[in-house]
Amino acid sequence: MPPTDGRTTRSSLPDLNPISAPRDLPLLPPRIWSREDWARIELGYRSRDMDEKWDVFTEDGVVFLYRSWTGNEIYRATFTTTADGARTITGAVVERDPERYNNSDDAYDCLMLELVLSAIVLGEPATGLREKLVDLAREWAGGADVPAGLVQHSALGLRSAP
Repeated sequence: MPPTDGRTTRSSLPDLNPISAPRDLPLLPPRIWSREDWARIELGYRSRDMDEKWDVFTEDGVVFLYRSWTGNEIYRATFTTTADGARTITGAVVERDPERYNNSDDAYDCLMLELVLSAIVLGEPATGLREKLVDLAREWAGGADVPAGLVQHSALGLRSAP
């Protein structure tokens, strides 16, 4: 049952599977998240249909990011408050069980962590982050012309930025 304050919580999401093979993410997003950003991140995000791929909730300054279809936790990010009340990510863990998550590229995971929070939770266009995601996909494809919309939709459950 969803909480009455509009927050997405662990108890409002069914069948969650915590990270089974955790590994510290050595690269962290450099962004400084404003107080307003943090207030929105604390509300979390629950996927609304099968096309959306992420569920996100927060507990005690830690943000948990789960794939909506499987309930598998992929990222866990610890936020710390700065002197002016903003937040930064000071630690993150990523799933490295290949049965649950078939990726091992730290740069991709750093980018995806920030992109999910920016584009999905905060609803920002995140154009620069989306472009970096497409560039990584093209790099992996040996420079092939990979359609940007396909990359973004398959990774995020989002269509191209407006």
